[in-house]
Amino acid sequence: MNKTNQATRVPVIDPNGKPLMPTTPARARRWTESGKAVGKRNKLGVFYVQLTRSPSGYETQSIVAGTDRGKCFTGIAFQTKLATIALFHACLPGFYKSKNIGKKNQTLERQSVTGKMAKKAELRRTRRGQRIDRSKPFQIRNHRQKRFDNRRKKKISPSVLSNRQMELRILNEMALILPISEIRDEACGGNTKKNGFGISPVTVGQEWFRSQASKIAPVVEVDSLDTGKYRDRLELVKDKKNKAKQTPETHANDAISIAASYFIQYRAFNTANTHGHEWVGRCTVTPAPFIVLTRPKLFRRKLHQENYSKGGILKRLGGTITPFGFRSGDYVEASYKGDIVRGWIGGFTDTNMTKNVSIYDHDWSRIGQFNPKNVRLLQRSSKLCINR
Repeated sequence: MNKTNQATRVPVIDPNGKPLMPTTPARARRWTESGKAVGKRNKLGVFYVQLTRSPSGYETQSIVAGTDRGKCFTGIAFQTKLATIALFHACLPGFYKSKNIGKKNQTLERQSVTGKMAKKAELRRTRRGQRIDRSKPFQIRNHRQKRFDNRRKKKISPSVLSNRQMELRILNEMALILPISEIRDEACGGNTKKNGFGISPVTVGQEWFRSQASKIAPVVEVDSLDTGKYRDRLELVKDKKNKAKQTPETHANDAISIAASYFIQYRAFNTANTHGHEWVGRCTVTPAPFIVLTRPKLFRRKLHQENYSKGGILKRLGGTITPFGFRSGDYVEASYKGDIVRGWIGGFTDTNMTKNVSIYDHDWSRIGQFNPKNVRLLQRSSKLCINR
């Protein structure tokens, strides 16, 4: 079915926190005005209502989650037969775009998981080299032997694992306010096992994701070659030129198509005079909240930076605590010359001359530095930056 002008749906939970079927915004507004419900937002920024009295019934219909996975971005959609509930564009932390795109000598983004692991290995090699007494014979140098097997994560690399964990967090948070009946996951291609062993970190991570997501709802694999025909049937637009754009056309529309494959199918038919294929079923795509999710690009606590500054001083680096009562990643509001600025804490300066905090937007571009006296805490850090 084509898109209509119908309104989206608002998630509903009962007084005990059990998810119910979503309702219309008009009905949710009446409930909150009359005191029958209380409006809230979850950690992903999705608005929902919680009833203050027992509901009239607990019957639910099918609500399907669709995931369109990419290397750097993932689209997730929650779809019913009559409406689209929410769309997510997740900027995955494992691989950030290189700063030298198009050049031969591409460098890892230092704040991505891959960049942090590369820097960690570099510093570890430096420390090990400092412990070795090279004046002694090789056999008696300070080479520490392996004391135990610490390879416990087996085949999932840290970058792939962090990406899959971010996708699972979206599903887990939405499962608290939606009765998800099924999760449809697009196949990333290739067999995940050969002779009992994984053959690709991406496909192994996909299998791990499905095993964890099956604890929320049954998981069904959707062939990536079929996504296009469902998207065309729903008359959705696909942006194939720049998938980094934070718009529904890059990944979220494909996630809608994957979820809609639960309600519509392209089936074969045979009659006395003809045969062929036809579309069966119905699914309506409606306007829905589109939410962009990123992770704050914070450094873990270190003793100091690697390079000396002027005067031979090693400056501090990393950590989440500030001396002004804020933490890195906190969502705050600051006033400056009559304007209101909202963002996330990303650092601070505490000297005899200057005391301020740095505020960043959801793409982790610094908005500015502000006096802590003019900054008000809105929400403690959830390790997510949300742009609704």
